[in-house]
Amino acid sequence: MLIDSLLAGYMRFAVQGQMKLQWAERPFLLRPQDTCERLLYIHIPFCETLCPYCSFHRIRFQPEIAARYFQCLRREIGIYRDRGFNFDAVYIGGGTPTVLPVELSSVIAYTRLLWPIQRLSVEAHPRHLTADTIALLQDAGIDRLSVGVQTFDDGLLDKLSRHGGPGTGREARARLTAVRDRFDTVNVDMIYNFPEQTPAQVLEDVRILRALEMDQITFYPLMKGGIDFGSAFGRIDLRREKALFLQIVNALGDSYEPVSGWCFARQRGTVDEYIVAHDEYAGLGSGAFGYVNGILYANSFDVNGYMASLKRSDLPIVAMRRFSAGARMRYDMLMRLFGGSLDLSDLAAKYGGHPSLRLGKELLLLQITGAVKRQGRCYYPTVRGRYHMVVLMREFFTGVNQMRDFLSCRMRGCGSDIKLARD
Repeated sequence: MLIDSLLAGYMRFAVQGQMKLQWAERPFLLRPQDTCERLLYIHIPFCETLCPYCSFHRIRFQPEIAARYFQCLRREIGIYRDRGFNFDAVYIGGGTPTVLPVELSSVIAYTRLLWPIQRLSVEAHPRHLTADTIALLQDAGIDRLSVGVQTFDDGLLDKLSRHGGPGTGREARARLTAVRDRFDTVNVDMIYNFPEQTPAQVLEDVRILRALEMDQITFYPLMKGGIDFGSAFGRIDLRREKALFLQIVNALGDSYEPVSGWCFARQRGTVDEYIVAHDEYAGLGSGAFGYVNGILYANSFDVNGYMASLKRSDLPIVAMRRFSAGARMRYDMLMRLFGGSLDLSDLAAKYGGHPSLRLGKELLLLQITGAVKRQGRCYYPTVRGRYHMVVLMREFFTGVNQMRDFLSCRMRGCGSDIKLARD
């Protein structure tokens, strides 16, 4: 527990020191510095129900506004094409991207018209996986479908505002069965360490997923985020997080191997989330974050403001942070270790010089705590270190969530204790 707290404290300090955003000049002229292929992340913020555990930007679904939003999204995609960006993969998240399946399909078709997309991942709510929508998503050429289940326990689903009640978990199982073998990869997003969630309930979730033989399973620890999180959950009990994680790993057994710190797959070659699979990604849509040219940036969290910017043919970027060379290396180090390995030769080719000099303290800390092992110029998480990677990434996402809360709150004119840099 001491080591976990030490690593969490280090990451908390690093995030607070290096990820303070500055207000961006308007319009913000983002252009690529090279022709390399990046990932295109598209954010759809609309949800029929606002779950209290979710920290991502989301607003209640209104069909008329959502239809106009998709029109503006196509305009934003066109701006990135005109500015010389190249993309080989697309990840569409939310919110709930499948609230308007036909509009979603149109956006996908437009990206495929502009770029030679090789991989396409889309998030979906189990409730939306009807026969018509499944067929539409297949026709759109989706490779990876990520279904947000969170848990199969009806009692927990009810408390999570996931339309719980008798049969809800059973319905989710039926929808997963319907999409199995219809896409190259079907991922199921789960969450553990909810208050009142017992180890037996976590094990039952694992048992169901194994019985369904899902291609990929992502188990996220409950993370603080969202304006209404505190009133719904109070404080997260981190004391039992590690035990539950190890329970999940043991229950999955040899049938699943780690793809990242919290993602497990039945076969090699499946890809985890966009931030793990790509060094840089462009973030499109209201409330999206992007990371391009070493610049972390955020789009407007005000949907109306987002659409107004695009009507002027301006990118809706409102805040940014330019990382130093050292900060970029530390970001790459975290993402690559979380994804399973860090080769210093890759960082040397990317940045020049000797990465071990810039990352010496961080790598030494990870070795001393037993989180990583070294083989030549490569570092790998140890068996014990896999949970340490979860701790580091949890704190990283918590820091991003705090920035997200601030920006979202500012758009609504409410107060916040979180500060943004102004110089």
